Amino acid sequence: MFVADHPLIHHKLARLRHKDTPTPQFRELVYEISQYLLYEATRDVRTRPAAVPTPLVTAGCHELAERVGIVPVLRAGLGMANAMLDALPEASVWHVGVKRDHETLKPTTYYRNLPGPDAVDLAVVLDPMLATGGSAIETIGLLKSTGLTRLKFVGLIAAPEGVSALRSAHPDVPMYLAAVDERLNELGYIVPGLGDAGDRQFGTG
Repeated sequence: MFVADHPLIHHKLARLRHKDTPTPQFRELVYEISQYLLYEATRDVRTRPAAVPTPLVTAGCHELAERVGIVPVLRAGLGMANAMLDALPEASVWHVGVKRDHETLKPTTYYRNLPGPDAVDLAVVLDPMLATGGSAIETIGLLKSTGLTRLKFVGLIAAPEGVSALRSAHPDVPMYLAAVDERLNELGYIVPGLGDAGDRQFGTG
């Protein structure tokens, strides 16, 4: 599991958590932190040699040799997807809609648009908050059911309970996080957290 330990990410997380951070700035912070995490999550993506003509000579370079798919969990994962696409425009985008029952805290899938096993070499699941872990576990399970074997999870803030649940359900899936917080409260929200990431991104709280 990778947890960011960079002064700029700590600084941006402080602003992201603040209850008075306005929606436009909140979205920008989600974007900036997500893009940093994408670079970490794709550190081991394979490349192939490429010859590139510069204004002076031909340079030996490297280009991606693998197809990367990003899978935002609707709706909160959408803000992270924008950051990923700007950094990696060649990526394909697949969506999974999962909502949590606020009484049972169990996930229910209401939409799925999934790649087949030959569509991508690496699928990166995006969900800002890893709370109970239910949505991430459900989404990764759906992706595995299509035959995909190489997956990663990228989130902003996690609770220890979510980390433990995801690790138990899918021990082969690496996690990339900006922070791991103290705990979940009785309503299944991360403490200290930042509230509802979807509402804060889209101004619907």
